[in-house]
Amino acid sequence: MRSIDLNVDLGEGGNEDAALIALASSANIACGGHAGDESTMHAAIQAALAAGVSIGAHPGYEDRENFGRRALDLPLDEVTALVARQIARLMDIAASLGAEVHHVKPHGALYLQANRDAKLADAVVESVRKLLPGTAFYVPPGGELAKAGQRAGLHVVPEGFVDRPYAETGDLLPRSEPGAVIDDLPTAIAQAKNIALHQRVISISGNPIPLPAATLCVHGDGFHAAETLRAVRTALEAAGVTIQSPRQFL
Repeated sequence: MRSIDLNVDLGEGGNEDAALIALASSANIACGGHAGDESTMHAAIQAALAAGVSIGAHPGYEDRENFGRRALDLPLDEVTALVARQIARLMDIAASLGAEVHHVKPHGALYLQANRDAKLADAVVESVRKLLPGTAFYVPPGGELAKAGQRAGLHVVPEGFVDRPYAETGDLLPRSEPGAVIDDLPTAIAQAKNIALHQRVISISGNPIPLPAATLCVHGDGFHAAETLRAVRTALEAAGVTIQSPRQFL
């Protein structure tokens, strides 16, 4: 039977976190960079523990004004340091609650830039390797982040997106482009099923593109995020897909 993980971004100031955590199998918790603070991290970890959902760190550029979605050009050692302090902050709060951090998923512009830039990917991975050696690493399949994670001995978990369309190159359509967010349920469901069942996605040009993914993301700040995740989960389970976190990496 086919299985897949459903991950959501939490602690970013959205009003649907409680509903999302009940539907997901993994939670990526903002850890004070692009969003979040000690109280939101504490609440998100408690909610994940109560729901039996895997806890992940979601570090991003420390650029709250742009929600970590603006590309930055920072020294590599500064990137390593900002990722490290964010992961460490979440780890400390998790430990105080008797929890462990199961995975790391970079956020926003950092995720996209590092996936194209080998040196930036290594800078991100260096912090993950030192703080959480051998942890699960949620990143796009086949890019520089996946390659850096593999070199560092991390357990790379390739990720696809339910609520973002893909360009012909296999990259996410930039948010600056029209139609960069999928905001209707039938399209989101179809994309989730294509990825989970067939390991492919249909590009904006209508062509199938290989997309081997073990986890699917629904953005917590997306259009009716909980409604989308509920519909996607229901459709996947009806198609015989088991929803579960890659817990062998715990």
